[in-house]
Amino acid sequence: MTDRDRGDDASDGAAIGDRLPVAGRRVTVMGLGTREGGIGVARFLAERGALVTVTDLKTEAELAEPLQRLAGLPIRYVLGRHEERDFTPEGADMVVRNPTVRRTSRFLQIARSTGVPIEMEMSLFLRACPAPVIGVTGTKGKTTTATLCAAMLAAWDPRTVLAGNMGITAVGQLGRITPDTPVVLEISNWQLEAMAEHGLSPQIAVLTNIAEDHLDTYESFDEYAETKRSIAHHQRPGDALVVNADDPEAWRAATSTRARVVPFGFGDRGGDGCWIGDGELKARISGVEVTIPTPGGWPKHRLENAAAAAAAALLRGAPPEAVAAGLASFTGVRDREETVGEVDGVTYVNDTAATAPAAVVASLRSFAGRRVHLIAGGADKRLDLWPLAKAAQEAGSVVYLLHGTATPRLEAMLASVSVPTQGPFESMAAAVEAAAAAAQPGDVVLLSPGCASFGLFRDEFERGERFREAVRALMARTEAR
Repeated sequence: MTDRDRGDDASDGAAIGDRLPVAGRRVTVMGLGTREGGIGVARFLAERGALVTVTDLKTEAELAEPLQRLAGLPIRYVLGRHEERDFTPEGADMVVRNPTVRRTSRFLQIARSTGVPIEMEMSLFLRACPAPVIGVTGTKGKTTTATLCAAMLAAWDPRTVLAGNMGITAVGQLGRITPDTPVVLEISNWQLEAMAEHGLSPQIAVLTNIAEDHLDTYESFDEYAETKRSIAHHQRPGDALVVNADDPEAWRAATSTRARVVPFGFGDRGGDGCWIGDGELKARISGVEVTIPTPGGWPKHRLENAAAAAAAALLRGAPPEAVAAGLASFTGVRDREETVGEVDGVTYVNDTAATAPAAVVASLRSFAGRRVHLIAGGADKRLDLWPLAKAAQEAGSVVYLLHGTATPRLEAMLASVSVPTQGPFESMAAAVEAAAAAAQPGDVVLLSPGCASFGLFRDEFERGERFREAVRALMARTEAR
């Protein structure tokens, strides 16, 4: 696929500053956060001559680490509060909001009402990027799919760029992207909000699936689902939508895009697409069929991710042998069904990114036939936890509950289907120790919470790190025996 005109700020071969003119503009970055997104966009803007104000409700002490990473840059900070002036024409020419900032924020409403444009890193990136973009979203599987797709493309072109919601700032990669560079982005629903507001979509959009999530933020599941489908709303003829044909909510996107629709799933629909067979993927792109072997032992949901990734990589121009090489080299993604280690015959798996029940269901099915000690629970996102409880019952699991606002409701559901529980625990170390004490050789101790992390942990990635630390402590004690 070829690049397309993105307007006056995006011409092939132009400098980043020409495609995204920010020098001398007053930019308020709302929400620095503790991960790479806010840090990356603040650095990008400051290094290109923008007059940057970073404002965050967290204090200087709470943000010590990200502030250190921005040390030396000409940035004004407003911490522990927001000031209205920074969201009006008096103090800002543009506001860039962090994905963690709710779109309904009073300060964003002030910016809108006074005519100050609101951007996010992803909307800035898509305008400035000179190359075609593969954008991947979905309730679950988007990180794995994006990583798989990038591995397939990298086997064809080592310059491939992978960035986005997995913690790699996208704008920070612009300096190494040419019009021919393969680019893969993982895109969250928060980032999609900004893209939809500015009428932006990637040239190749991938929608893995849609299930309940983030209902603490959206008015309804329908609103959340429509946000996910919006990845395809502003595609153009000649673009492509790679979409899960077996997921009814995701498939609805096929009726609301001008792009070419390329399905993936478990059944051949007769046209272009990518289908999962017995130990292989069968892809048909522009009528040309190819067969790609898949690694043995992969669970259903990872095969779906592989089919979506392969379809996108083939559409971007990667040859079948590169797609096969990318599949063969894939060893998993940190924090997503990540095997941390084995202690006394018990396997410890970190799936902290499973923050919705649907993801826990998929993870439990990955270990069918093995006894699973499930660490679950946490902060409430107003999701239906019943699928998690039923999956734990069907798997014969014992559940070790982490303290959190959703945990009492989950505990009651588990009790109603006679799933044994322990806890709630006030620390990850305590939960891991309890699971380790009960586990037998051949068992799995699985962190797959089905809930948000807030309360006990800064975010789900800190939760995963606490799990790794607890397992490493077990391993050290075992080695010392």
